[in-house]
Order: sequence, then C-alpha cells, then structure tokens
Amino acid sequence: MPTRITTSEEIDRRLHPVLKRLRLPTGLLQRVAGVHERRNWEDGQNFDDAAIVAGKQAMREAGIDPSEVGLLINTSVTRKHLEPSVAVRIHHGLGLPSSAINFDIANACLGFVNGMSLAATLIDSGQIKYAVVIDGEDADEIQHNTIERLAGSDLARSDFMSEFASLTLGSGAAAAVLGRADEHPDGHRLLGGVTRAATEFNELCVGSVDGMFTNAKALLKGGLDLVFSAWKEAQRDWNWSSMDRYIIHQVSDVHTDSIVKATGMDRAKIPLTYPQYGNVGPASIPITLAQESPQLSAGDRVLLMGVGSGLNTAMLEIAW
Repeated sequence: MPTRITTSEEIDRRLHPVLKRLRLPTGLLQRVAGVHERRNWEDGQNFDDAAIVAGKQAMREAGIDPSEVGLLINTSVTRKHLEPSVAVRIHHGLGLPSSAINFDIANACLGFVNGMSLAATLIDSGQIKYAVVIDGEDADEIQHNTIERLAGSDLARSDFMSEFASLTLGSGAAAAVLGRADEHPDGHRLLGGVTRAATEFNELCVGSVDGMFTNAKALLKGGLDLVFSAWKEAQRDWNWSSMDRYIIHQVSDVHTDSIVKATGMDRAKIPLTYPQYGNVGPASIPITLAQESPQLSAGDRVLLMGVGSGLNTAMLEIAW
C-alpha cells in the first residue's frame, strides 16, 4: 500500500468554495460514502513498481520460483499508455521466463476476479503450472484532474455529483498465485462461481484519467438488480447464504448496505477497507482478502463478489 494518506477532510478543504456555492455540506465523502481517507503514491513511487513488489511477495509467500510461472495476468485499470500492455513491464520486473504468457485483462473493477477464473481454467487444462494475477492502481491523476475541474468551474450541482465517485478512489497493489490443487492440498481452493452481464447499462459509469462520470442513482439500481438476479440464479448450484466471509468490491456505505439488503447476507461477515483505502478498483477485492486473511481459518467458505462498470457482476467461491 502507498504511504501517503489523503483524508476526505483535506479534499473538503480544497473544494470548500464550490461546496459553498452549490450549497452542499462538507463531509459527504465521510457520511454518504463512508470514505475517510485513501492512499496515494509518494514521489518516486508508482503503481507498476508496486505491482511488481506485490507479485514478488506473493510468489515468495507461496514458495514459488519465478521460473515455474507460466502465466501473468495484469488486471489494472491504470495504465500509462495504450501500448504495450502493462503486463510486459511487470513480467520483466518479476523476472519471469520468456515462456510465460503475459497480457492485460480490462473489465473495470472485476478484472482481478476474472483473471483468477481464467488462470484457473488454463491450469486445469494443463497448459501452465502456476499463474500470477496482479493489479496496481494509481488514483492520483484522476483525483487531481477532478478536483481542479470542480474547484475552477461553474458546474451545476448535478455535474458535481456525477463526479463524486472519483473522489472516493484510492491507490494500491495486490497479487495472487494460483497452482494445481492436487499439488497443494493445503492451499486455498478455487471452487467456481457465476458471472452475469447487463451491458445495456454501459454508459452509466465512464472513466478515464480526466475523470470518472457516473449516473449514481441509475448505476446503483442497475447494479443491485444484476446482483440480485445473479444471486437468485446461483441458488440452483451454490449455497452462499451462510458463508464465513463475503469479500465484496469496496465502494461505499450506500453500496454495501444495498447489497446486504438485496441478498440478505450477514453484514458482520463483510470486512470493509474503503473507509481507510477508498475504492482501489480491481485491487479492492484482493486487498480486502489479504487484510482479512489472518482472521480466516482452514475450511472457511469465502465469497468474492462485486459489480463492475458496464455492467457486469461476478461471484467466486474460495474454500480457505
């Protein structure tokens, strides 16, 4: 995680003139979103170096030599340029062999979960022995651009609220190593899950380095409808009503409360990291899982789940 902390109070101070002009109260980020602070990279730090550090740590803790890795999937939303892929620099930084397949997967905040599912499929098919799924995010530029635009313009209240979500973003990096279950009987087991799409809502949340623009009300309703329908359909093959932990994509208090209401899951089994880290995009789920892992015991049932812009939802069960 980055070492520099940006508090929501600091953002309030920077936006005080526009909040006053629009007659909006301070503290919206804390009271509505539940985000009190987020992490940002210091000078000299960047998201791809952090992703490399996370990948090396993951391989070290898994006891895997880089020479054994056959696949690297980068799932970062953040990228410095369109080509080449972010994966090529991470592949080089991790010292992976030239035989290791490497590429990016881009699917908004679901990229990491999708990457794990794809890696598992290639392992099951016998094409690779180990895979590293990795993600690094940098929210600095989008937040800087958003604050500058909001503070220096005559935007209406509706325009301000359409960019509110950009202010909740944070930075960080995470990685996971996947291998064959029969060779690692004491490892955490990826059991499978479901994905569902509602791509008619592809324009409700659109982001770039300039900013992230959302129709928050429609996005929440469309996302919840999709989650509920996927949850209901999954009951035919999965029993997720009594999991030991629900690791959901970290967005806000409103988002979390709505998912709890829609699914009936136990709020006490949902660890939260957005209050101190904000929404770290695709890295949110693995960061939250890593933070919660010391409290998990062998045999615990863990459900990874989230909604990504577009809209897509994914739910993936792990037997800890």
